[in-house]
Amino acid sequence: MQATDIQWSKTEQEVAKAAFDKAYEREISALIEQVHQQAATITQLDEIWVLHDYLSARRHDIDGKYDYKYSVLIFVFARLLKEGWLHLDELEGLEKEKLKKVTALSRM
Repeated sequence: MQATDIQWSKTEQEVAKAAFDKAYEREISALIEQVHQQAATITQLDEIWVLHDYLSARRHDIDGKYDYKYSVLIFVFARLLKEGWLHLDELEGLEKEKLKKVTALSRM
């Protein structure tokens, strides 16, 4: 069975959505904190443009990463787990095969 053919039960959908939202909130909170710190040290115009470029790059990364389509969710969870935005125990409630795939992919 390919990742795109994986079926998600109602319970798994609820677990997945909660985990996805939690990881997103963590990453956004960290980004906001980092922007606050960087903005507090700005003293010159070119530093504003550096911050702008940083935010543009982060937006592109975050918008591409947080894709809540069931066909790619295993890969999204693996990446979030690998990057530390998601914890494996937050995926409890998914079937064992899904958890195995997420874990294996996060190690790549």
